[in-house]
Parts: sequence; C-alpha cells; structure tokens
Amino acid sequence: MTTDTTAHVSEAGTAGTASSHVTAALRDFLDTDPYADASGSGEVMRGVEPFTGREVDRFTRNTPADIEAAYATARIAGPTWAAQSVEHRAKVLTRLHAALARNEDLLLDIIQYETGKARIHAYDEILDTYNVLRHYGVMAARYLRPERRRGAIPVLTRTEVTRTPLGVIGFITPWNYPLTLGATDLFAALTAGNAVVHKPDSTTTLTSVFMRRLAIAAGLPPEVWQLVPGPSSEVGPALMAGADGISFTGSTAAGRSIAAETGQRLLPTALELGGKNPLIVAADADLEKAVEGAVRGSFSSAGQLCISIERIYVHEDLYETFCAHFAEAARAYRLSAEFEYGPDMGTLAGPKQLETITKHVEQARSVGATVLAGGHPVPDLGPYFYAPTVLTDVPASAELHREETFGPVVSVYSVPSDAAAIAAANDSDYGLAASVYSRSHGREIARQVESGMVNVNEVYPASWGSIDAPAGGVKASGMGHRHGPEGLYQFMHSHTIAQQRLHPIAPAGPLDQKTFAKAMSGALQVMRSLRMK
Repeated sequence: MTTDTTAHVSEAGTAGTASSHVTAALRDFLDTDPYADASGSGEVMRGVEPFTGREVDRFTRNTPADIEAAYATARIAGPTWAAQSVEHRAKVLTRLHAALARNEDLLLDIIQYETGKARIHAYDEILDTYNVLRHYGVMAARYLRPERRRGAIPVLTRTEVTRTPLGVIGFITPWNYPLTLGATDLFAALTAGNAVVHKPDSTTTLTSVFMRRLAIAAGLPPEVWQLVPGPSSEVGPALMAGADGISFTGSTAAGRSIAAETGQRLLPTALELGGKNPLIVAADADLEKAVEGAVRGSFSSAGQLCISIERIYVHEDLYETFCAHFAEAARAYRLSAEFEYGPDMGTLAGPKQLETITKHVEQARSVGATVLAGGHPVPDLGPYFYAPTVLTDVPASAELHREETFGPVVSVYSVPSDAAAIAAANDSDYGLAASVYSRSHGREIARQVESGMVNVNEVYPASWGSIDAPAGGVKASGMGHRHGPEGLYQFMHSHTIAQQRLHPIAPAGPLDQKTFAKAMSGALQVMRSLRMK
C-alpha cells in the first residue's frame, strides 16, 4: 500500500503533517475517468478531498432532462427485471457478496477518499453490506412467496397475500455513509423487483459508481440502477416527479418537505431523518464497558453517523468516575489521514461540518458548558480535523442541548435515577437510536425509551446489525424501515386475494336474512371462545 505521507495526533494534541496521499490502487482507479458512469449533460461539479481540502473536479452534473431520460430507461427495463423470479434476483446479491470480498481493499480506499473517515469505520460499511447481501440473498424468496392468512370464514374462505414491486423508486442518499446508505440501501428495492433512479450525494458519488459496477458484473441489468448525481435544488424536483416511491436519508427539515410533496401524491415514502441519540448508564452498569461503548458510539466516523451518541445520562453514583475515564479515553484517541487500519478516527467531511461543530461547541462554552476533552480543531492534521469532544454542565440554553450536532461532540449529564434518565432521554423531538448499559435490567429500561432502535450493553452495531429486524426511527426521526421483511415490503404493493368456496358470505339458498344473521353471530361467538384469530 503506497501513501505519500501519514498524519497522527498524540494524546496531548500535537500533530505531524498532512498532504494529499492515496494508495496506488486508488490512484489507478481515479485515473480511469471513474465519474463517467454518473455524469450528465450539465456543468462540471467541483469538490474537496476531506483529508486535504484540495479542490478536485468531479462529474458533469445531471439536469432535469437527464433525470427524465433516466426514468424513461428504468421504466423500459423495470418490467423485465420484475418478471425474473425472486430467486434469480437474489442470486445477483450472493454473487455480489463474493465480488465485494475480492474488491474490499479498493472499496475501503474509495470510502476513505470521499468521506475522510478512518479505515475501521469505512469497514463498518463493508460489514453492513456483507450482512445485507447475505440476508436478502438467502431470505428474499421466503419473504416474497405468497403468504396464507386466515380467511373470513374458516374452511370456506381461502386467503393469501401477494406482493408486487412499486415500479421505479427515487433514491436520495447522503454523504456520511456512501456505501451503507448510498448503495447498499438500494438492494432491498432492487430485490423486490423495482428499478431505481438514484441521486447519491455529489461529494460521495464514487462509492456508488464502484458498487454499481460490481453489481452489474454480478448480473444486475445496468438500466435498472440509474445514477444521477447533481445539486438537489436542480435535480430534486425532477427526481420526485418521476417516482413511484421515494426513499430519502437526510435532515429532518428536508424530510418534512419531501413528505409534504409525496403526501400530496400519496406516494409510498421511506424517510430516515435526524437524531439526538441518548445513552443511559444505570447505577449497576459495568463502568469499563460503558466507557468503551460511549467512546465508540460517540466518535465513530467522527460522529457523522445518524445513530451515533450525542447525549449521555449517567447515574449520579457513577458520574464523576465515568466522566474522568470517558474524557481520558477521548483525549487518547488517535486521529489520522492514513489509508490503513490503526487510527481511531479520521476527519470531518468538509467545511460545513467543521463550521457547525465549532459554532455549537463555542456557543455551549459561552453559556457555561465545561469542556473535559477536545473542543478544538486540529488543523495540523488537515483542514477539517476536530478533536473528540466531551462536554459537561451543558445548560438548556446551549444549541447542542437539543439540536443535532453531527460531529465528534457529546454531552454528559448526571441523573439521580433510572426514571430520571428515561425521562431525559425521551425529552426530545427525535427517536432514532438509543443505548442502555445495565447489568440487570437493561431491557426493562430499553422498553421505556422512545426510540426506533435501542441497544442494551452495546451501541449502534447491535440493533443495526440485527438485519432480520426493522431499523428506523420514531417521532421526528422518520418513517418506514430498513432491513428484515419490512425493508422489502415498503417498496411493494400488497394484494389480498380471497377465494370463497361452497357458500357465499351472504343470505343464499336455505338461509334467509334472519337465519344468516343468527348463524353468523353464533359462528363468531364460537370463534371467540376458541380464540381463533
């Protein structure tokens, strides 16, 4: 693996230098006009490398006319893809799983190059992709076979549920997890028999380009996955207008706007939005494990993770010790711009994130918050590095008390009881993910937390990685679910087919209206007594 330089920060915060550096394999890939698969007919878009801040040309932006053409192509190809058996579609996923293993290192390079995250956090995305491909590759046929249900009248009514794809799904995916949310997220819709028109974030398009190439090599018809990156303000309306369903991952504000529009058209819509995710440390928690989980849950991908921890509620008996150990662990975190395993954290993705985080921390300081660790940029490493930051004494007047920061910043609060911790955790507009550490009653606490995903004695990987279970938020954190059968069904129409035999559900033959009514009432009473569903 070839790099020009590496950079790191010591426990004391001193640093080496950083410059543009990529691996040999990544350099070769970048020299092949990689954006050709995603380019449109508009002007060239420019961006920055997160590790270095260097400006680079990306792709020629797609235009509304390009979006319309993409939908036209997808609509022609979609029915042929949908007509294939679900077993055929699932085999594409299993072949892609094998292809991913052969190309893992290069894909890790691409994710790091586009996002600036540490390699271990880029691997989180690879791990999730393996999980999704394996699960739907194995389970899709079972999930999508006709499902027998209880009929209206036992024996006389046979009822089954079948499902068909919606058609063409419009995907709008974010920059922070360009493989997990920007490519892998599409496979449920594709496996269900849909085509997709996909607008990945303009800053992280290469990950989707490369994954699409692997999928095509594994047997996916190229026409059913249309890549159309471009500014949301320019291509968003056209993408919304042509869709039979919408999937969006991003901010709550943008999600509300999308939901308002899709609601007018009654379009099926899946939204994963913001979060202000809590962690509860109960009095009987294993302190060492709670600190380790808090560090990992707060600073993975530099905190630029929808399900990362931003607020921690610690029982007062453990509070002082927890804060001391947590701050020490945060200060010991190793930051680096290396394309290798080893560093604990990479950089923020760009100037917008750095500006928001700096503003939040400085405003919190100004109203009385205490900084136990971090609280400053690390410019010697690169233009967007920011130290892992632990705050205490955060008053309600601090913007980050309730607003999502989306960076390596976490606030710690002392609470007198489990009940107080649960109330504080639930005192939020959001409900995406949460965690609880307790030796004896973590599940009991978890059941009372208003969140779509709750982890006990672990942070986000436990719930997110439980691929057979739905993943999604409540309250202002969204609607719809990834993973499990729900991840397929949200991109499909359900059809109930009921076949009646021997006798209609109506007065007929020897049953006049009165006799029919009496017979039905009696039958329903028997069903209740037998507890028939």
